Amino acid sequence: MTRLWRRGLATQIIGLTLVALIVSQALTFLISLDEYTKKFDAGAKAEFISRASSVTRLMESLSPELREQALHASEGSYLRYWLTDIKPMDPNDWRLQALARLSLPLDSSVDPSGTLGWAGSASPQLPSANKVLTANASDSWMTPKPYLWLMPQPAKVLQFSGSQGYGFTVQLDDGRWLNAAYYQHDKGSLWTSRSLMSLGLTALMLALISIFIASRIARPLRNLATAAEALGRGQNLPPLLEDGPEEIKRTAQSFNKMQSRLHRFVEDRTKMLAAISHDLRTPLTSLRLRAEFVTDAEIQRKMIATIDELQSMTEGAISFAHGEAVREETRNIDLEALVGSICDDQSDLGYPVTHVEGMKMKYLCRPDSLRRAIRNLIENAVRYGGEAKVSLQYTAATVDIVVEDRGPGIPDDMVEKVFAPFVRLETSRSRETGGSGLGLSIVRAVARQHGGDISLCNTETGMQAIISLPREGSTNATPVKKERPWRLKKTLSSAQSTHLPK
Repeated sequence: MTRLWRRGLATQIIGLTLVALIVSQALTFLISLDEYTKKFDAGAKAEFISRASSVTRLMESLSPELREQALHASEGSYLRYWLTDIKPMDPNDWRLQALARLSLPLDSSVDPSGTLGWAGSASPQLPSANKVLTANASDSWMTPKPYLWLMPQPAKVLQFSGSQGYGFTVQLDDGRWLNAAYYQHDKGSLWTSRSLMSLGLTALMLALISIFIASRIARPLRNLATAAEALGRGQNLPPLLEDGPEEIKRTAQSFNKMQSRLHRFVEDRTKMLAAISHDLRTPLTSLRLRAEFVTDAEIQRKMIATIDELQSMTEGAISFAHGEAVREETRNIDLEALVGSICDDQSDLGYPVTHVEGMKMKYLCRPDSLRRAIRNLIENAVRYGGEAKVSLQYTAATVDIVVEDRGPGIPDDMVEKVFAPFVRLETSRSRETGGSGLGLSIVRAVARQHGGDISLCNTETGMQAIISLPREGSTNATPVKKERPWRLKKTLSSAQSTHLPK
């Protein structure tokens, strides 16, 4: 639930709106409850006294022998009448007497089946005797308001069980006392079926409005997130649409400006690097020609070796700059098939390369750049580790291209340094054994252009080079129906190893 709340803007807006609705309804209920209760109690009391007045008139119009029967006929589920010869004095004694009367079912002559009493309930929900005695312990008999009691006889009323029960007594013309007890079993509720239905419809309307508002806000944000992710993977995107609310419009404008500046920065850097590398060719050629005129053979050999190294670095820089400057379009490819084809090509050249097939996956990438990066890793693994084993591995967030070898590995303090341009662990300064020092730099540049990165990890058997690409670039993944065995060619001879790609 917490994860859903944090992830969804629409969920937060809807949740906050519904919480605001519930809080407002609760406050309205609390404010209205007291007034509603007072009005309900006043109405019930007025109705009770009015009925008692009618029954009093009826009693005085009947003969004494008919009064008991008339009283029983006037009783209801929560209303009882009875006559006493003694004037009620102690309020608490009268309350207990009223509770006992209310506990009795209706008279059999009024309710022959015995099922009508207490609205058909066999177990009336009456207050306990202790509650009756304590709820209104300090209240005594009171005289009803003149507008409620219009009879000439003086009458008395009281409350019991809080304000849920009412008592009444008045003296009749024959000297006997008419008593009446009424209990409100249910005061009613503000939350009726209609009010609950109204609350539900209001909540539904607010939820729909919140969904509409949230979608209006979230849609440009989702487009922005998608564009940012695609930009991080090196895709060339058209500018975002700059419309909507002012805040959204400004965000889109800022993103478009940032994207334009990044493109210009990359273009300017690569152009400058290519120009410098290209301009170095001429003086290097001149130096090579002059070295030919050196008479000392040893000095001449060292000068030519140095010039060759500079030439290699220059050619590598030109290649690197060219690769950065080329705007390759992104395409959906079978990543497993791409890795397999690279391994097959290397195996066909006689290199000890193994491919472990995994799941077929469509991936949005720049295939030529990615092919170059994987090939560089395989060549490094073969050059320094003797063989290469390539596989695809999957996590919840990444797609990993793993290249393993059985070499000596890399010192821990050099794991990050080797990604810097022109950094080589091999100290012979020979192109045949050490390369130009740009291979891993190119691999990292390609990985980061796709929104990922590369990491090196020393293992017990060698070293792992892992290109981690974001899982967002994948469209599907299906298991391979049929696996092919590893392809392992014979180990290269020392003569063949001198022809490894640099």
